[in-house]
Amino acid sequence: MDAEVCQSLSAAYGPHASHRFDYYPPPAPPAPPAVLVFVHGGAWRSEDKADHAALARTLVVRTGCPVAVPNYRLTTHDAPHQHPSHAQDVLLFLHFLSTWPGPSPKSPQPPPSHIYLLGHSCAAHILGSIFLASPYAELTPDPHLLSISRAILLSEGIYGIDALLRSFPTYKQWFIAAAFGDHDAYPHVNVASYPLRPGAEHIRWLIIHSKGDVLVDQLQSESMYAHLSALAQGAPSCGLPGPMVDKSFDELEENHNELLQGTVYPRIIAEYVARDAALGPPSA
Repeated sequence: MDAEVCQSLSAAYGPHASHRFDYYPPPAPPAPPAVLVFVHGGAWRSEDKADHAALARTLVVRTGCPVAVPNYRLTTHDAPHQHPSHAQDVLLFLHFLSTWPGPSPKSPQPPPSHIYLLGHSCAAHILGSIFLASPYAELTPDPHLLSISRAILLSEGIYGIDALLRSFPTYKQWFIAAAFGDHDAYPHVNVASYPLRPGAEHIRWLIIHSKGDVLVDQLQSESMYAHLSALAQGAPSCGLPGPMVDKSFDELEENHNELLQGTVYPRIIAEYVARDAALGPPSA
């Protein structure tokens, strides 16, 4: 199966040069199709979809699902994009994917019936800004995308910028000021304070953190897990077949990016997806 997964497709989802994604299909697409989307990290300033080709292929093998890996505009000296532009790009891609008929115009496929969203490092902040009720109207998903978004699995995430800077003060000069502006504080972009987004109450969350991460401390993930758990207590009942929020803080031991090259992270993802699929849809 590994050899069969090696061929990926690169396609555009928008007008900018960075609006491209790589798509890794399994040998036999599942029906109805579920798609995994991996959104890369890189402090809003680096990394590329191609950096995660090996991980994408591993996830295809472990889950049997196609995997899509989008690029988005990065914050650089020559292109000083600031939040929420990165998240706007990811949302543009997700809207595109939600109605995409597949890689072959001659053999159109049904669009995804549900999507599992994977975000690493700063991409956890990106996905949290989209699927929780952030103060940015331009980050509002359409009802169809919300309805097919099944679960959000976040690893080594950045959620609260102020807490991150208390732990790592040099990060402001390194990448925070460029990506968010040079401010005294950043409470408005603390995704671990956002309420649930109406229409997204059915989405389940998994918060992952490695004991060996020296770039982002576990306090970030603990705060997001606690926040989501509190939201779950007050969430309207929507017949979830399992808990709204779960965590994995004890399984991974590699450093921040090294864990993406190991065997434990894809196992955690694959086992969660399998358990979630076995639970079935939310009850009416």
